[in-house]
Amino acid sequence: MAKKSYQTIILKIGSSTLTSSEGQLDIDNLHRIVSEVAELVKAGKKVLIVTSGAIVTGSGRLGMGKPKTIPQKQAAAAVGQSLLMRQYEKAFEAFGITVAQVLLTRDALNENARNCLMTLLKESVVPVINENDTVAVEEIKIGDNDNLAALTAQMIGAGLLVILTDIDGFYMKNDEGIPYLASEIREITQEVRDAAGHPSTQLGTGGMITKIQAAEICLKAGTEMMIVNGRKPGLIKEAAAGNNVGTRFVV
Repeated sequence: MAKKSYQTIILKIGSSTLTSSEGQLDIDNLHRIVSEVAELVKAGKKVLIVTSGAIVTGSGRLGMGKPKTIPQKQAAAAVGQSLLMRQYEKAFEAFGITVAQVLLTRDALNENARNCLMTLLKESVVPVINENDTVAVEEIKIGDNDNLAALTAQMIGAGLLVILTDIDGFYMKNDEGIPYLASEIREITQEVRDAAGHPSTQLGTGGMITKIQAAEICLKAGTEMMIVNGRKPGLIKEAAAGNNVGTRFVV
């Protein structure tokens, strides 16, 4: 398969990628990811970030452990969003790149949002997008940042969505029931949906199911998607160059 060159890229960063083993915001990994994004921006790529981590960051600051109730999640998100944004701002500032906070919900994905994002990209700003978890109760309950990233990609006509997670990609099962890493998927079949199983990460709230939902949105919109390991250096650049470094959902 020939490699593709993507001009506009959305990077979705999951909670597991941004959380340390102690359950705190992993600032070192965030800064490493930002350094790789900065390389792409300096090379003329348009990059948007859809970030998880506000609830984890806020609950850490509040010392409440993993929040269980909706009000706890809302409170953690309210505290954590500003803390998380501050880290992105500081990290990108080191490369002379300006960031913009954009809080969205499903009903805000409209022409106004598109025009705002396109203007930011034209000005070489990196939009850092999150769901408005403080007020979007249903969004918190279903953990929709994967779908939000895909819908944003659809809205602006992005060429590629890269989803960073804590595993190497999407795993299927062979005839013997043994899991294997699928390098390319061209169609979301029932077999693929079955392989997604149930949510498997403790920190994130969507697991693989929402990633497959996101892939369906992307493929229908003509956007390619990759699931890659957010802990391994260099994979963002490789994915942006069209190299298979995880699982690639091919248009």
